[in-house]
Amino acid sequence: METASIAGRPSRPVFYTIWALRIVLGLAFILFALMKLSGREAMVAEFDAVGLGQWFRYFTAILELIGGIAVVIPSVSVYGAILMLVVDLGALVAQVTILHMDWIHTVVIAALISLLIYLQRGALARVSSRRRQHG
Repeated sequence: METASIAGRPSRPVFYTIWALRIVLGLAFILFALMKLSGREAMVAEFDAVGLGQWFRYFTAILELIGGIAVVIPSVSVYGAILMLVVDLGALVAQVTILHMDWIHTVVIAALISLLIYLQRGALARVSSRRRQHG
């Protein structure tokens, strides 16, 4: 994928890829959050099996909701993606070690989130350079 840019902006294909990933992942994580917040029987049962209590279902849903909204806001998108990756990796650990469920979808989601973070790595570099200048 061509990443050449003018004045630090991504090329047109990269720009559209970033926005497609933002929208798809943002909507997915908002949907995941709503499934947990609505008290779907499957979600309640999964979090019972994890053993941390139903408060953890709400906590996870709030993190998913924050990440899903943040990822579509350009100024904080990369941070929303990082939050979503942390939640997704937690789900992977739970599914492999406790729930013994299909985990491949968490790996696919993690790969897509990682791609989005990679494509937005310039945002992290800019924040890092600003901190060095002011710190």
